[in-house]
Order: sequence, then structure tokens, then C-alpha cells
Amino acid sequence: MIRVCELAKKMSTSSLEVLKQADALDIEAYSPLSQLDTADASRLQEVFAKRSANDIEAENAARAARYQEKRTAAATRRAAQLQAELAVLEVNRARALEMDAKARGIAPEAPAAEAPAETPTAEAAAAATPDDAAPALDLVTPTDKAAAAPVAPVAKTKTVAKDAAKDAAKDAAPPARTAAKADDRAAKTTAKTAGKSKPSRYEDDDEFETEDKLASAFIGRISKGATREPPKVTRTQVQKSGREKESGRIAARGVPGQRSGARTPSQRDTSVPPDRVIPLRGAVVVKELAEKLGIRPNRLIADLMQLNILASINQRVELDVAQKIAEKYGFKVELERAKRSVERRPVLRSEDADDDIPEDKPEDMLPRPPVVTFLGHVDHGKTSLMDRIRNTRVVKGEAGGITQHIGAYTVDVSGRKITFLDTPGHAAFSAMRARGAMLTDIAVIIIAADDGVMPQTREAIKAAQQAGVQIMVAINKCDLPVAKPDRVRQMLQRDGLTPEEWGGDIICTEVSAMTGQGIDQLLEMILLQTDMLELTANPNRRADGYVIEAQLEQGLGPTATLLVMGGTLNVGDVVLCGEHFGRVRGLIDDRGRRVKSASPATAVKCMGLSGVPEAGAAFRVMLNEKRARGLAEEAAEERKLVELSSTKATSLDALMDQLKETQRRELALIVKADTQGSAEAVCEALGEIKSEKVSLNIIHSTIGNVSATDINKAAAGEAIVVGFSVNCDAGVQQLARHHSVRVNTFRIIYELLDFVKQRMLDLLPPEYKEVIKGHAEIRAIFDIGKTGRVAGCQLLDGVIRADAMFRVFRKKEKLWEGKLASLKHFQNEVSEITGAQECGILFSGFEEFQVGDTVECYALEELPRTL
Repeated sequence: MIRVCELAKKMSTSSLEVLKQADALDIEAYSPLSQLDTADASRLQEVFAKRSANDIEAENAARAARYQEKRTAAATRRAAQLQAELAVLEVNRARALEMDAKARGIAPEAPAAEAPAETPTAEAAAAATPDDAAPALDLVTPTDKAAAAPVAPVAKTKTVAKDAAKDAAKDAAPPARTAAKADDRAAKTTAKTAGKSKPSRYEDDDEFETEDKLASAFIGRISKGATREPPKVTRTQVQKSGREKESGRIAARGVPGQRSGARTPSQRDTSVPPDRVIPLRGAVVVKELAEKLGIRPNRLIADLMQLNILASINQRVELDVAQKIAEKYGFKVELERAKRSVERRPVLRSEDADDDIPEDKPEDMLPRPPVVTFLGHVDHGKTSLMDRIRNTRVVKGEAGGITQHIGAYTVDVSGRKITFLDTPGHAAFSAMRARGAMLTDIAVIIIAADDGVMPQTREAIKAAQQAGVQIMVAINKCDLPVAKPDRVRQMLQRDGLTPEEWGGDIICTEVSAMTGQGIDQLLEMILLQTDMLELTANPNRRADGYVIEAQLEQGLGPTATLLVMGGTLNVGDVVLCGEHFGRVRGLIDDRGRRVKSASPATAVKCMGLSGVPEAGAAFRVMLNEKRARGLAEEAAEERKLVELSSTKATSLDALMDQLKETQRRELALIVKADTQGSAEAVCEALGEIKSEKVSLNIIHSTIGNVSATDINKAAAGEAIVVGFSVNCDAGVQQLARHHSVRVNTFRIIYELLDFVKQRMLDLLPPEYKEVIKGHAEIRAIFDIGKTGRVAGCQLLDGVIRADAMFRVFRKKEKLWEGKLASLKHFQNEVSEITGAQECGILFSGFEEFQVGDTVECYALEELPRTL
């Protein structure tokens, strides 16, 4: 027996070709993992051996012809759509010019008498196409009112011609656009119909989408060239005001510079005068909005209270609330940021064309190594299995023996490279596991044979399924006597993962990280899955990928572990990652060696960034460092706007909730961690601590060692400092003692969580319950001079302790409650009385007891505190 993929590798061809030939010979084979018997394999080998070079060349030529037909069809469809859009744009621009001329009260100028033949008629304009109509409208030349008065009849003919031209353009443009949409629908219908037929399982129809994108990019370049120079409009020199000059510039710029869907000046709402339009960029401060509306701030605050919104003069209100208030006073709110981006975007596209990395061409794609992620429950042996593969002892370096970062390693297996990602299994690192699943090609779920499927195992399976990656299962610890691999398979089947041995498609391998059992088989199956996925990338372009982990290292500055997904990352490249950028100063591989470049599917540590990026953020290489700096600053500005908009006005219900929150005690924290991912995991785990009595407030979270700045912040906010896998700078402990700030650092995350929970419990006041210890009856009263009155008592039940609390009852009515001054048995001072003994009791500050009164002894026991 031999698998389809193994036979394809043996014959130096693809699994797709073998499956197509097997289908032609009526051989049952449905996937690259399907097994073939010896006879069927021999038949397929004979067929492939008979194929001549001419047959192979003819197949390649036919495939190339099909791709060319698809390219041509896509280009034709896009060109027709482009022509229709250009016609509509020309009509809109002409309409804007006409509206601008009417707004100034300028009548169109009549043509000279010696050239009457050039004056277009209504019939000629009506018969013209949209492409002919636009130049005719460009002949309109505005002049002053005095010059236009003598030739009013000719101007009227001109207006009729323009109206007829516009009507003709409207009639001509929609059919072209409708035809383009019909072509798109027809293309989609054809693709769907082709996808349902049987041969499509073995056809390369996915290439059509790539070729379509190439054709789209080609048409996009034609569009830029066609719209770069709008038609010129000849105008006579007239004196204009500042507002008229600005309006003229907008009209001269025309519609082609705007995005699809943006309004032209003639399409905007003309019901509101321009001086009644308020430009806003988002959430606005109450004081600023009042100034724009021309009213007093207290009046605006009263209007907000009518909307059940409580806001001070310095707080912000949302854009929709500001729009309601503006409409009340006859104003209209316009989003300023969107308008500025419309005006700016054409300039950015023309001057900085290196923002996005171009689409990869199919002929440039080369095979790349797979990215494999180990997922699973804590202590199921993920890192130990990785150690066995790498022949290292990484697990000894992890605090507590558990992984607390994403480790990225590249290993060589039989001359082929595999990049492994080892994610944490602790419940606090769910975000890291999800991030690792999103960056991978193959997810290997590690399950202990003696433990089975656990909560974090199910979470890892769900993350892999949501990411849409290939799932494999490695049953670890099979060397233990209590190992039950079949029980693990049953649990997997209940969770929807049917093993391949039981008729499913999930590959399960029994391994042991301690003895090395099944390691070679696991690696072989990973390479087999890689062959099935046919992973490719283009190494000959600018690199892009994702940030696996980021941290601030002493002596190196901000560093980030980058996973290159495409292209090649070289030392000296300019990298943009969110709001951080920089030129790569050095690259370090997983074994600590400095390298000059990183190919696709390789993880390296990068140095030279301006700051510590967020884990999971995307990065790409830019051609222009100045452009990278600008984009990073824009991203930082957008983040600040989002943060500012969060400080908004509060509704009445929210205010009541805040009042309830203030009645609870609060524990303020400053969190320090070694990496960005660890800080994220710690904050997320702390956020999961729920309590109705104590609120947890993280006032600051960052990476790096505990510094003097952190101590000063903690002293000002009455907070404690907790560090995860970090140390304290020199002199920090002495400064913390001076300010009475508590600083604690941890290496294991659950120890940190237990410490924070205990600090929260310490803030709660103690709660006690009464425990009755015993009762006694007063049988005699002794008056002892200066000492006072002593009660001679007979113990009824329990015990009487001198340090306990006492009550005196008379006929079930409490007379007194307090402590004892003395407890004696005969002449001896004792601490307690037990059994049916007699005793003398001297109460502290109470002598109004009588014979027959009952003395009750009780103690206050502290209850365990709960959050």
C-alpha cells in the first residue's frame, strides 16, 4: 500500500496530477492521503511513464491559454466599467462647474459672430455620446454680467444645448455601468457553476482570482493615467472674493481626485448655508461645541441633561449627540476627518506608491517551510516534546516548568526546515494561544495520554478551527503505565475530531517526549501535511509578517520576534509595525546567532525599532523611511483620538453605577512584565478576578524592569507594584521603602494571581460570628470591700474563659454585655472553668446583678474573607 502523495513524490509530479489520472482510470482515490494498492499504483506508473514530453508541453500550453483567456476577459470587463465611470465623472464635473457659475451669477458668454458654425445645437448635443458631451461643456466661458446682457438669446440656445447634452450623458452612462455589473454577475455565476462540476476538484480554478487581481491592478494604472490631468476650463479674468477663490479651486480640482462615493460640492446638502455647517473630527468638548454653536456652555449642559446626559464643561460628547444638539439650533455637523482624507489620498497614492506590497505573481512563488504550532493544556508536555525535537533543554529554563512566552524555533528534518511555535498552556495565556493559532499552517494538539482532553485543550482546538488551519494530534506520555491512548481518541471523537484510524481525517500519533517514541513518525506526518498543503511564498520581494513577541531588553532596546510570512527581511531594511518603525540594526535567530537575512516562514529577533510593538501586530518593509515615519505617526494619532473619545459624558444610569463602584474598596496596581505578550496575559488574567467587594484598578502597565518612575507613580496613586519575570533597577527597593510602596516580583503567573487576590482580601474589614461557649447561674453575691461585688456562679454547661465576652440575662432580658475583670476558682486566678465547678466572677464595670441571673460566655470567631 502507498499513499497518493508518496506516489506523486516518487514520480516527481504533483498529487493533483495523480488524482486526475486516477479518476480517468476509475481508481478510487479522493485525497492525497488515500492509499493505493500495488496494482493501482503500477497502472498509474505505467500511464505516467508513457507520457511524452510533447504531451506535457501541450498540457502546459493549454493551461496557459486558459489563463490568458481569463486575463483577457477580466481586462475587457474592467475596461468597460472604467469607461462608464469616466463618463459619469465628466458629467458630474460639468455639473459642478455650472453650479459654481450660477452661484456667482455669471452668465455664459456667447460665441463670436464670425464663427456661428461652432455653436452646438440641441439636436447635436442630444445625439452626442457622454465622451463628446464633456468637451462641449468645456467651451462655456464665464464673463461679467454687463457683457452677457446683449447676447441673451444666444446664451439661451447654449443652455438648451447643455441641458440636452446632460440628458444624453445620463441616458448613455447607466447602460455601460449596468453592462459592467451584468458581466461581473455572469463571471461569478460561471465560477460557481464550474465549482459544482466534478472535474473542478482537480482544476486550478483558484488561479483565476489571482489573474483577476493582476488585471485589476493593470486597469488601475490606466485609471490613474486617465484621471491625472482633468480637462482645462478657459475662464476670463474676473475679480473674486476669498470664498469664491476657494470654491473655484474645488471646482477646478474636479471629481477624479475624490474617492468612490465621496460627494462633490454640487451634491452636498444645499439646504443648510455654509456658515451653518460645523466641522468636527469626532467626540467634541462641551465648551468647544458651545463656541461653535454660539451659545453659553451652561445652556448646552442643560440641553444635554434633557437627553439624560451629564457632562461638565471639559468633558466630551459623542458625535451623534453633538449632531442632535446642532440640529436643534439650525446647524449641521460634518465629519472633518473624512473630508481631509478625501483631499489627501490622491496625493499619497501618486507620491508614495510603496505603502502596500504588490500582489505576488504565480510564477514567482517558491515552496516554503511550514509553520507548526504546539497547542494544548498546561503540563501536557508541549515544551518537553519541543526539547526532544531540538535536542535542547528549554523546559528547565522556564519558571515553574511551564511555558510563559511564545517560543519560535526552526529545526532541520531530513534536509527540510520546519518552524515550530510553542505556546503556553496555562489558562491565563489564552490570548497567546489564539495568536499562535492564527500565525500557523499546521496546529499540533498535544494531549497527555494519562490526563485526556482538558479545558485548555478544547480552547486550543477551538482556536485552531476558527483560524482554519490543519489540525493534527500528538498523544504524549505514552511511556507511562497509566497511559490510555484509546481513551484520548474517544474523547476527541466526542469533541468532533475523529481519528484517521477510526475513519476520520485527523492524524493521531502516539509519542513520548521522555523516550523519543513516535517522534520520527510525527515529523514525517508533518512533512506529509506540508506536501498536501503545497505552501509557497515569494522570497524575492519586500518582507511582511507578524510580531510574535516584543520586549524591552537591557542593552538592546526594543526588540521584537518577527515571523516572516513573505519576502526576505534583511539587515538595513525599514520596518513599519503599527505606530512604531525603524531600520533593522540586527537579526538574531532562535539559537542566538546573528544572521543577515530571514527567508519566508522564519522567526528572528529584530533590533532597531522605535518602540515596543503590540504582540500579534502586522509588519511590512517600506522603501521610504520618511514615509514609514509618517504612517507611524498617523497610527499613533488615531490611537490617541480613540483614547480621547473614551473620556466622554456620562448618562444617569452610568453615574449611578459609578456611585456604587465608589462604595467598594479598590486595589490599585502597576504591572511590569518582560514582554508585551506577557503584560497582555497578566492584565487579562487580572481582569478575570471578579469581586463585588473590592475593585481592581490597573493604573499602568508596561514592559521592562521596575524603575524609580514606577515607584513615584505608585506612591502618587497609592498602588502596589507587581512584576512578572522582571527585576528592580538599582536603588528602587530603597526608594520603595522610603515611599512605603510595596514591590513584588514573580516568575510564575499563578503565584502573581494568588498574591493579588490575597491583597484584595486584606482590604476587606474582618467579619465575625458569635460562638456560645457556656452558661453559668449566679448562686450567691459577695461584697468584698474595695474590690466590689463578686458573683458566685455555678457552671451549667460548656466552658467559661476569662478572655471571652459575657452577657448577663434576667428572665431572658439582657442586662449587660462586656468583659470580665477577674475569674477565680476558690482563691486561685484561673483562665477558664470547665465541668460542673463553682467560680467567682468579677465583672468589669457592672454590679447590678442578682441571685438567679444567667451569665452567658461567648467568643467572636473571624469568618474567612471572600471576594
